[in-house]
Amino acid sequence: MVLSDEDIKSFQDLYRSNFGKEISKEDAYESGIKLLRLMSLAYKPMTQTEYDFVQKHRKEILKDNFSFEPIV
Repeated sequence: MVLSDEDIKSFQDLYRSNFGKEISKEDAYESGIKLLRLMSLAYKPMTQTEYDFVQKHRKEILKDNFSFEPIV
């Protein structure tokens, strides 16, 4: 992975606005690469089969947790 000078500058700006500290170009590059690596490991698009399974499971859980009986 490679970050452009523009990407590094954007990361420095975001870091400054969020943490109130300036970081060097080298630190911004290193942190930016680490963030991209983390995102590539954490984010994986799911297949249609996986999506269908999650939706089915979610509906079953909601049905079980929210089945109310009328109070008389």
